[in-house]
Amino acid sequence: MPSTPQPAAAHEALRRLVDGPCDPSYLSALHKALAADPGTDGDRGARLLRRLRTLGEELPPARRLFDDPARLAALHGWTVVADPALCLTALVHYLLCLGSMSQLSDDPAALETRMAALESGRAKGVYLITEVGQANSHLATATRAEFDAERGDFVLRTPDPGAAKFCSAGSRSVPQTGVVLARLFVSGADRGVFAFVADITDEHGLLPGVEMSSGLDMGALPLDYVHIRFRDVRLPFAHWLSDGARIGGDGTFRDPAASPGLRLQRTLRVGQGLWATMPSVAAATCRQSAVQALNHARQRRTQGGLAPGAPLLGYRSQQRALLGALADGFALTCAARRATALWAESLAAPGAQEAGADLGFTPWVAVSAPLAAYKALAVRTAARVAAECQRRCGFSGHLAVNGLAGHHGFHHAFDTAGGDSQLILYDVGRTLVDRHVPAPAPDVPDGLTPLSPLWWPALARRHEHLLAEHLRDRLDLRAEETSDPLDLWNPLLEDAGLLGELHAARLMADDVAHTLAHTPVPELSPLAALHGVTTARRWSGSLLARGTLRPGDIDALATAADRLCDELLPQLPLLTDAFAFPDDIVSAPLAAADHNAAMEAALTWTTGGAA
Repeated sequence: MPSTPQPAAAHEALRRLVDGPCDPSYLSALHKALAADPGTDGDRGARLLRRLRTLGEELPPARRLFDDPARLAALHGWTVVADPALCLTALVHYLLCLGSMSQLSDDPAALETRMAALESGRAKGVYLITEVGQANSHLATATRAEFDAERGDFVLRTPDPGAAKFCSAGSRSVPQTGVVLARLFVSGADRGVFAFVADITDEHGLLPGVEMSSGLDMGALPLDYVHIRFRDVRLPFAHWLSDGARIGGDGTFRDPAASPGLRLQRTLRVGQGLWATMPSVAAATCRQSAVQALNHARQRRTQGGLAPGAPLLGYRSQQRALLGALADGFALTCAARRATALWAESLAAPGAQEAGADLGFTPWVAVSAPLAAYKALAVRTAARVAAECQRRCGFSGHLAVNGLAGHHGFHHAFDTAGGDSQLILYDVGRTLVDRHVPAPAPDVPDGLTPLSPLWWPALARRHEHLLAEHLRDRLDLRAEETSDPLDLWNPLLEDAGLLGELHAARLMADDVAHTLAHTPVPELSPLAALHGVTTARRWSGSLLARGTLRPGDIDALATAADRLCDELLPQLPLLTDAFAFPDDIVSAPLAAADHNAAMEAALTWTTGGAA
């Protein structure tokens, strides 16, 4: 057993957990870039481009970051706390736009000018996948890229209004380069969905053939959203991100992807970077939201009849909610480490997941089932935690200056972006049922109680098995009545989504147990156990329905939560200090040692009648 570290050593171990394997010099450069004043002149698009340029100046070249997913995860984790709008812009700019060009181009030298402009922040990258006219549009992409054999280039066009792309490319005053998903036609034949590089705007405005709608406001995440259409835009041959496919001089088409489904999976594999990074983004907002809400609850005095003058944190309801939020932030931090490791493995062996992959309900699970599940779990957990912290902070929690509203809006909006989370969970559940092997459910080892951090991982494994078994039985009964896929699955989708969600929660539970085994910080043990207890309480209905727990077991969870809160309260200074971001990154009054004084200092006053 590792020796128990002293407080300074415990703090350092916690910081290593939060920062991951990033070297201090990289984190220092990232801190410097994000703390720089972006200025207030110009429109929103110009300010975001300036911030991307600052990141490009301070950090290593973006293409080198793809060799180290942990650095990309840290970049976006820090960025979301500093500026959620910048974070989403950077996710699209780096992971989807530049990532597509880096990973899918067979002639990157021909794209060097554009890639260099994206790396340096002289241009903003956007990703155009979603079409407005139908759900799951990525499965039936209508935008066309037609190969012109005489000229050796492609003609990009939007065939009807429903094929217009939705994206955050409304900043007409800055250069923007897009990666556009379009259906390739060669000699009139549909060859599947590929990515193409298309310039959208330059410093003078829209480029010829590009049509842009008026702006679309989204309060949850303020960016310049628009619809975009293409009217016979000519694209050079090198702007086809062909990913190994070839068009011969005689018009012969060859593709290493053996089917349209596999072609779509290969084109969308850049999404793995987004899914792998989202747990780090979610963990960052969860930790910071919990730290700020706990800071507020320690300082805020109540005048309720139970105990006038008592701090909010003296109430069990506040402790369970806010320490539970901190525990969820820790659990997501553990999941984030595993997600970036999985992405690193996929980059080292691209295409390894293609063998036998089943397109299923959506392409996301076929591309990477665990990373898609992590994405869905991460954004939903972070949205729930931010909303709970907002509520526990009252009026202050809803002020934009305190950041909690931005954290909630970011993740709430991302539930349907980057792969719809509910569709992902449906498909994860379907896949688990298809692979379910009848066997006795695994037991929870004797002696494990909710006070142990190993109790929830063991219970989650048992419950996952029971849910899969129950759904398999229902599916078999349905199959006796119908073979139509919609009739077969339609009544079962909610149960499939529940199984997919529990599977994702079980993955995170295992990540927590793994982290505890390799991080010698005893203060983490009650934090991990509290994550398990609070998660089990949220799942109590399902646990009771399948007999995984009995009513008396559920009743005992509240007592266990209180005991764990009592263990954690003395450790809060250590935990919150290690989990918090620097003041010049957060800049929120709720994070200050005296949040009332910090809010007062942020205000200016005008006296009526003054000369």
